[in-house]
Amino acid sequence: MMRYIGTAVTALIIGVPTAAHAQAMGSMAGHAMPKGRTATITGTVVDVSCKFGQGLSGAEHKMCAEICADRGLPLAILTDDGKLYVPTSAGMPGDGQNARLKPFAEQRVTVSGKVFAAGGASAIQITNIAARAR
Repeated sequence: MMRYIGTAVTALIIGVPTAAHAQAMGSMAGHAMPKGRTATITGTVVDVSCKFGQGLSGAEHKMCAEICADRGLPLAILTDDGKLYVPTSAGMPGDGQNARLKPFAEQRVTVSGKVFAAGGASAIQITNIAARAR
């Protein structure tokens, strides 16, 4: 009996993400993929919540930005001209990108990837990221 319950629970756990993925992909049928362009940008990795909600940034804010990132608050790349690039995933369903940006919190970086613009916002699917001197 316990073996049956364990097998049923395992099947349910494995099957739910697969069903959710299939449903998400099915809802995408007939939608055109957005067109992006390959680009390289340079900016500072910022904790969006603290930067815009509290006015906090800079080297003294690094630890706070890392904690916020661990709690799921988004990190993004702010260029010198004030443009904010939100990192996205090419996967479906998408994967969070904080783990990739967290080591660079409150530091300047150069990032390459596919850039998408929509509704006044910019997103980037990061293919390469490197620290950059100020």
